[in-house]
Amino acid sequence: MAGHCILISVGSNIDREYYTRASIKALAKHFNSIRCSSVYESESVGFAGSPFYNLVVSAKTTLSVNDVCQVLKKIEREHGRKHHEKKFCSRTLDLDLLTYDDKVISTPVVLPREEILYNAFVLWPLAELVPQRKHPSTGRSYQSLWDDFDKQKQHLWPINFSWS
Repeated sequence: MAGHCILISVGSNIDREYYTRASIKALAKHFNSIRCSSVYESESVGFAGSPFYNLVVSAKTTLSVNDVCQVLKKIEREHGRKHHEKKFCSRTLDLDLLTYDDKVISTPVVLPREEILYNAFVLWPLAELVPQRKHPSTGRSYQSLWDDFDKQKQHLWPINFSWS
């Protein structure tokens, strides 16, 4: 299918297995050509909380950036996410649009998402899923960015995740 290539980060630290599985089913209802990185477990970043499950999803869509963001918020709400929560807190589901083709924009959302460059739980799955794809702002491949990342800053590890 033709369309725009999007990369989405998925995270959960409340009933992680359930919400991680549910997120992929929900994303597949709205987007095409879904591909997933491995699932990683990571310490919570920015607050004291339970460890997260994280992964990155690649998909195709004909929707606009704004519509993709609305779909992601809708999926989060349908899975128990409250959007009045503070920025750093435990959550059932966190879906963030990381990139939309190679767009570099600041509205309706900042793309590419800034956390790509400083959160291991986003960068490592990106380097695994689309290693040669270039970051729209830096022009460097995700693999090269991951190779140079300070791996002592944040701890995460791939897990053996059962999708069924």
